[in-house]
Amino acid sequence: MSRKTGSVVSILTGIALALLIAGCSSLSPAATRQPPPPPAASSSGLASGPSTGVQSTGIDHVVIIVEENHSASGILGNSDAPYINQLAAKNALATNYKAVAHPSLPNYLALTSGTTAGITDDCDPGGACTANVPNITDAIVESGRTWKMYAESMPAPCTDRNSGTYGVRHNPFMYYPGVTNDQSSCRAHVVPLTQLSKDLKTASSLPDYSFISPNACNDMHDCSVATGDAWLSHQAEQILASPAFTTQKSLLVITWDEDDDNQDNTVATIFAGPAARQAYKSSTAYTHYSLLHTIESAWGLKPMTANDKNAPIMSDMLK
Repeated sequence: MSRKTGSVVSILTGIALALLIAGCSSLSPAATRQPPPPPAASSSGLASGPSTGVQSTGIDHVVIIVEENHSASGILGNSDAPYINQLAAKNALATNYKAVAHPSLPNYLALTSGTTAGITDDCDPGGACTANVPNITDAIVESGRTWKMYAESMPAPCTDRNSGTYGVRHNPFMYYPGVTNDQSSCRAHVVPLTQLSKDLKTASSLPDYSFISPNACNDMHDCSVATGDAWLSHQAEQILASPAFTTQKSLLVITWDEDDDNQDNTVATIFAGPAARQAYKSSTAYTHYSLLHTIESAWGLKPMTANDKNAPIMSDMLK
């Protein structure tokens, strides 16, 4: 082989070796490829990307109190409700928030499952009056969070019949077989309101999700607006003064199941506590499904139906 030919071969060999090394480098392990970042959170603490499981949003506890049968116009500006109006002025108020049905029970089901489950009256649980659908507690438990239903004047945990001023139609969890089929679990989670003061003593003892139904007098159904306002002035302040609200970013929601005139079903809805905006009014059109979707979004829970999935999230009312 001539010297010239040998040089050419050496050059070609060098080029081939360089290409081989480069090709091997491109096949290096995928460990150098970083996974995509989690969804960014908005200033309100709600995930702005797709849900991928439990997300930390800064909302530690959600407490919902449902009052009865009064339109927004019958509460806001009413001199018989000084506490409610003061709370609304200091915190976040939804002025265009509607219930989804009449009478009471379908609204309670909508708030907790994203559907009325085909129930159209205030029937007692059992038989045809059963909501065979997933409910918010299923997702809460699956996410590793805790929950309780506190019913005022309920004579014993997990009571499925009316008793005195306790109306089971205001306790939606008694209509879900997923709750009632396990009686031990039901008794631990669906409890009389007297348990709440004990649970409020520490932030860790208050469940992540609490649903509160006053009795038929204090919810303004059988008694006056003034009676319900006085009850709220004590109950809501006890909640707002608890460690879960003074040391953590928690949310108190006060709403009404439906209006009292069967017209447009607009009801007052107030967000209070550290997670709520202050001195704010929202005119955005919201419904009970929006409240459910707001909780789902805040905690990265998957919506249960198209109703809550498509309902606007109440993010403007949150910090």
